[in-house]
Amino acid sequence: MSYSLIAAAFWVILGTITALLPLRRQMWPGLTLLVLAPVILVWLSVDHGLWIGALGAAGFVSMFRNPLRYLWARVRGRNPQLPPELRR
Repeated sequence: MSYSLIAAAFWVILGTITALLPLRRQMWPGLTLLVLAPVILVWLSVDHGLWIGALGAAGFVSMFRNPLRYLWARVRGRNPQLPPELRR
């Protein structure tokens, strides 16, 4: 088994644990996973081919669709509202 598959499996386990946390506690672990995902996806693509990387990217976008929507709105200059649980 390659190290890229081990890293991807570890990322999935950490993502599952993060999803079990209360919403307020998910911010920093989720942000870390969001930053690490492209690195792991490129690594998987190099080791196992473009199709595996594309499937992983589809799963990543599916899991992080709301944070990615928020970041995309911020990039476009809009000010999206955070859920009440995340406002301070």
